[in-house]
Amino acid sequence: MTAATRRCPICRKPRVAEHAPFCSTRCKDRDLVRWLDDGYALPGPRAVDEDADKA
Repeated sequence: MTAATRRCPICRKPRVAEHAPFCSTRCKDRDLVRWLDDGYALPGPRAVDEDADKA
């Protein structure tokens, strides 16, 4: 499979080498916002908030 046949993970349009693995700056920004807004999560137990224990 070549880069031309792979799809953008956000909108599924063909990806562009300049914005890989996305098709545009817009999709890159949408992905970043998802990360910053906790839209993505890794599986596993919740992390313990050590600062909450000190209060």
